Amino acid sequence: MATRLKPVDAVVIGVGWAGSIMATELAKAGLKVVGLERGRYRGQEEFALPGIHDELKYNRRLELFEDLSRTTITCRNSTGEVARPMRRHGPFPWGEGLGGAGFHWAGWTWRHSPWSFKMRTNTIERYGEGAIPTDATIQDWPVTYDELEAYYDKFEYAIGLSGKAGNLNGEIQTGGNPFEGPRSREYPNPPLRKSYGMAMFEEATRSLGYHPFPLPAAQTSRPYTNPDGVGMGSCIYCGYCMNTGCEVAAKATPQTTVLPVALQTGNVEIRTHAAVTRINTSGNRASGVTYIDGRGREIEQPADIVLLTGFTWSNTQLLLVSGIGQPYDPATGTGNVGKNFSWHGAMPYIPLHYDDGHVFNPFVGAGALGMCFSDLEGDNFDHTDLGFIGGTFMAYFQLGAGPMMYQPTPPGTPGWGSEWKQAVAHYYNRSLQLVAFHDHLSYRGNYMDLDPNYTDIYGNPLLRLTYDIGPNELRMSDYMEGVGHEVAKAMKPSSYGVYGLPKRFDAGANYFVIHQVGGAMTGSTPENSVVNKYMQNWDVPNLFVVGASAFPQITAYNPTGTVGALSYMSADAIINQYLKNPGPLVS
Repeated sequence: MATRLKPVDAVVIGVGWAGSIMATELAKAGLKVVGLERGRYRGQEEFALPGIHDELKYNRRLELFEDLSRTTITCRNSTGEVARPMRRHGPFPWGEGLGGAGFHWAGWTWRHSPWSFKMRTNTIERYGEGAIPTDATIQDWPVTYDELEAYYDKFEYAIGLSGKAGNLNGEIQTGGNPFEGPRSREYPNPPLRKSYGMAMFEEATRSLGYHPFPLPAAQTSRPYTNPDGVGMGSCIYCGYCMNTGCEVAAKATPQTTVLPVALQTGNVEIRTHAAVTRINTSGNRASGVTYIDGRGREIEQPADIVLLTGFTWSNTQLLLVSGIGQPYDPATGTGNVGKNFSWHGAMPYIPLHYDDGHVFNPFVGAGALGMCFSDLEGDNFDHTDLGFIGGTFMAYFQLGAGPMMYQPTPPGTPGWGSEWKQAVAHYYNRSLQLVAFHDHLSYRGNYMDLDPNYTDIYGNPLLRLTYDIGPNELRMSDYMEGVGHEVAKAMKPSSYGVYGLPKRFDAGANYFVIHQVGGAMTGSTPENSVVNKYMQNWDVPNLFVVGASAFPQITAYNPTGTVGALSYMSADAIINQYLKNPGPLVS
């Protein structure tokens, strides 16, 4: 029998970006909050120790990622196949421990474009309904860019984002992204320093008529103190950023930005090694959660408000095992829990190789150090007669690539042996990587449900993913490969390759990106979504499901910036609306 603890005002399931922000904001408003994290405690102090630059530990052995022997997902391409468990981190690694994916991330921090929030409506108005594939299930968000702008701004100033505005209150700014939605003010910090490769990419793409600008980076380009008084260091470009922590607290993580504020209130208790197995309900209300602690004991934590703020997989699985909402059925199109899974890989991926005259020092860098252009993202270009909607942003990035992870060789080089070794030794310091991230539609057959054959270590069914690459994305890939050749030639390498999407998705491959969304999407009615615009569950009004699981589809842009904005908006709605009149929130 579970040990029942004293009730609290709110319980947070998953203490990554969304959970940390929600806990902090509610604690500042005076609520008593318990944060439950499945993994171990991980503090910033752990990464200020000698020897922390360990490529084997963090990049190869993936110290900060989920232990797949305890829980994983199963994968298949279609409903006619039997799904098999993912036994190693291929395309879908996800974080474990305090801070979640917000600790190991690279720091690319974007806002969605205004077009993205009304993708379906905008596409139909410009190209007609026939431009959308018949089995695509994309839908408009119930919130607009203008409504989210203040919350984007709040998140960016909390984390000390470095970058250059391209649109200030409707006026286009030189050096920034001219296609972005209007910002109310400039980035809190200027861009990171420009590397040699960034300068080359900027010159080449500008010569082709594109509009390059520095990547928005969650690494502070100078010492910074955020509005809550939390101080951060300045990036030293050590190259140990993605998949690890930051030794000088220059990379924004929950531990370096918002959790210190939460803990200072005295209203937040963080419990690690606390694996939530079920959200408990009574009628149409959540009464709390049940979790397994680090000693294997079953604990019941009652709470007035339950905040489900985990990764896409966790949020969807917990809703399904808790019986909250109707599971999605692709055969009938009914139900919403598990619906509209989408993600984006790297497409095209473009390695460039130089024989003479160039030294790039790839071991130096930062997780979001790079230059990019967005001329071909979303609907920033005319899609008439192209056969697809959406697009990509393209970037050169220098995130810090050590020799265990980065072994560049020209096309045609053998994959092993003395010739391979000689090529790696020659080209390691003479190669660049370009990559494009793409918009991805949601489709009727891409979804998540509970696997009937496999369970996790706690006895719950594993989450089953049914997914394959859609026709819109394959046509987009063909088009963008042509752009890749154009950009590569302008960079004047000795040799290069351009690689688009495969015809079928392979769960054992590595696609470079780990951005998965959907399963608990937001929408305007209970019939088309799991949560409303404030991330409040339609069926259980004291349950808020916050994270990338709310996205109806994914854009080319990394989701973290929008997750942060949604978290602040949801917390604001709880504090200023829900607490005054508990029940369903209205716009």
